[in-house]
Amino acid sequence: MSHSRHRAEAPPLEREDSGTFSLGKMITAKPGKTPIQVLHEYGMKTKNIPVYECERSDVQIHVPTFTFRVTVGDITCTGEGTSKKLAKHRAAEAAINILKANASICFAVPDPLMPDPSKQPKNQLNPIGSLQELAIHHGWRLPEYTLSQEGGPAHKREYTTICKLESFMETGKGASKKQAKRNAAEKFLAKFSNISPENHISLTNVVGHSLGCTWHSLRNSPGEKINLLKRSLLSLPNTDYIQLLSEIAKEQGFNITYLDIEELSANGQYQCLAELSTSPITVCHGSGISCGNAQSDAAHNALQYLKIIAERK
Repeated sequence: MSHSRHRAEAPPLEREDSGTFSLGKMITAKPGKTPIQVLHEYGMKTKNIPVYECERSDVQIHVPTFTFRVTVGDITCTGEGTSKKLAKHRAAEAAINILKANASICFAVPDPLMPDPSKQPKNQLNPIGSLQELAIHHGWRLPEYTLSQEGGPAHKREYTTICKLESFMETGKGASKKQAKRNAAEKFLAKFSNISPENHISLTNVVGHSLGCTWHSLRNSPGEKINLLKRSLLSLPNTDYIQLLSEIAKEQGFNITYLDIEELSANGQYQCLAELSTSPITVCHGSGISCGNAQSDAAHNALQYLKIIAERK
């Protein structure tokens, strides 16, 4: 649903000089453009850059609703949708419909609840929106994203975001906060790739009845790596603890995330957390004279913890 809050005379759309342009011609020349993109280009040409403001955001209900207002020149329109992007598109669409007056061209804004992946290249899909739509479709709670780490030099920042969905969690990293969120959402979508959109099923059934790597499964695992850990002293020189932990994680079916802590310890050493997606989740601290040493120490401490748990009867 979209409507105009205030209607005023729009700037002239047709001009006869060498810098002439037509909104209608702009639309037909670039049919793949979204309403937001077309309105932005129009704003650049007329020096009236569109300004978007969120009027209402209701995410507590089963299907979230957003209302955005766009102002371009003397025209102000609003649009509603189940995502912020869709609400912006519909507001832009309403503004364009005023600007092009009675032109026969119209914009079709897709409903995000009815995606058609076959008509859209995979690399153009929005994993964050897709995961939210999947959660809404199956009646799950909406995904929650938390920025857990921000590090690296100013010219090469790295962000780590944790995405929680029901009782499950995935971690994503990227050169921007948005990319880190996308990567976390993509991991969930990959896990749910075998879901039929027609079936409403519980998240427990999707991921499986098993809780993954538990203390019970570690104690009773016949795996070669975990049993080697039980016999290891974990004090041999030149041992690659990060590699050893990675091998055990692959064998036992859990993920490892290293979170570098920006603040140095009280004695001036680098710090790191190693987070294991076991059930329950395990977090171990490490420190050292460099980031690499801190990660190795965190992995060493995680291995010691796993060894203690695996040996218990």
